[in-house]
Amino acid sequence: MTARSGAENMAPAIELRGISKAFGPVQANKGIDLLVPRGTIHGIIGENGAGKSTLMSILYGFYRPDSGEILIGGKPIAITDSLTAIRAGIGMVFQHFKLVQNFTVLENIILGAEDGPMLRTSLGRARAELKRLAEEYELQVDPDALIEELSVGHQQRVEILKALYRQADILILDEPTGVLTPAEADHLFRILRGLRDEGKTIILITHKLREIMEITDNVSVMRRGEMVASVKTAETNPTALAELMVGRKVLLRVDKAPARPGAPVLEVRDLRMVDADGVERLRGIDLSIRAGEIVGIAGVAGNGQTQLLEILGGYPEPGAKLAGEITLKGQPLALKGSDARARRRAGIGHVPEDRQVEGLIMDFTAWENVAFGYHDAPEFQNGLMMDNAAIRADAVGKIERFDVRPPNPDLASKNFSGGNQQKIVVAREVERNPDLLLIGQPTRGVDIGAIEFIHKRIVALRDAGKAVLLVSVELDEIMSLSDRIAVMFDGRIMGERLPEQTTAGDLGCLMAGVAPSDQDAEAGA
Repeated sequence: MTARSGAENMAPAIELRGISKAFGPVQANKGIDLLVPRGTIHGIIGENGAGKSTLMSILYGFYRPDSGEILIGGKPIAITDSLTAIRAGIGMVFQHFKLVQNFTVLENIILGAEDGPMLRTSLGRARAELKRLAEEYELQVDPDALIEELSVGHQQRVEILKALYRQADILILDEPTGVLTPAEADHLFRILRGLRDEGKTIILITHKLREIMEITDNVSVMRRGEMVASVKTAETNPTALAELMVGRKVLLRVDKAPARPGAPVLEVRDLRMVDADGVERLRGIDLSIRAGEIVGIAGVAGNGQTQLLEILGGYPEPGAKLAGEITLKGQPLALKGSDARARRRAGIGHVPEDRQVEGLIMDFTAWENVAFGYHDAPEFQNGLMMDNAAIRADAVGKIERFDVRPPNPDLASKNFSGGNQQKIVVAREVERNPDLLLIGQPTRGVDIGAIEFIHKRIVALRDAGKAVLLVSVELDEIMSLSDRIAVMFDGRIMGERLPEQTTAGDLGCLMAGVAPSDQDAEAGA
């Protein structure tokens, strides 16, 4: 850690005074004041589009403020670019990582921070420093592994190591648990506590109130570009924070009547899949979903849930070998030669797990994305041509009903926040009124107000007599939304539970591959 004078150590790590930033007519930040004490974990929360990421991008030098002042360690500084921020001791881990996938961990660590023309010398020094940092902060990762071979959790460790290698005293993390399993999130929190105890200052941007209450010392709340409150975490609660974020009372639980299941809609029998590398991903899945019912699939990511959704959605992994039977409302669905268009025509809507890779074309506008997959619908045709005016008008209505912000159908999808990108995908699929909705990670990276909205739409679809298959790594979401819960482990369904007759501990055992008989044996031991 860089030696500092006593005055600097007494000064706040960060002070922002009157920061404002506009993008055309959109005022992203309005006169923001923020004070972050040194050696603390400071949470910043707010709805998607509240201006959190813009504010942190200003602090990291990605944007320049239209007005206002930044002080680091009590000293004013003009942060004109990210290199200036790094030299000021600021590091940032973005929600979508900035790593070169076909480079090794070590090569990513030194990229842009080489200490001379001899790359071999830089790599040697970096290897020794990387080993020290990994041991000190529990950030162990193979320095010679390719980034594309690492789990999401380990890629995040590389991003943190990059910042520490550049001697960051201030670390900004943007939605750091949005792509992590619960176990990976717990490990990250241990790392952050260790960094704080070493004197580092952490800014945590998140929408998850449970995480705010668990890990932060102080929390600031943003709403529509303004800072509306800054409080000590110990002196607040999730309900109060949610109301500050949204500007109204918010239900932190799913409010739904008991399900009234009807006839079977989806039936899966002995579904098996071997991928192109010969790895068995699904090992005899049996599953049924009835009309007017939400069936949740719980499990740690990577246990076959993704493959199940892709097969049901009509786009299995190329080269995969499939076996088994799938029927929709009594009609068989093809395993071989199937495609997503045929599935949609059969009455299946699909909100994929990765909105940016599978759900949207990021360079296309919101109105274009709202129509994807349904652009050949009769109401969107004008003779031999697509009726763009009709498509755009339809998108405008969906954007309004789903409160997409900003409500601009002509904005490229990549320029919306993650939560608003999710709303675009959910609006497209839900409003087609499918017989079966497949929905993967519905609220990943989504703020509290949007979570409440998306949950209500899912329940409304169920109440209209539709079937819903929900996949989520958020156990709270699975337990509160589902009418039945199936737990997957290693490509198998370990068991089914009713939410009111199970516990997080029971589901956690199944998620770890411990069968009910094994649980009973352990309890009696």
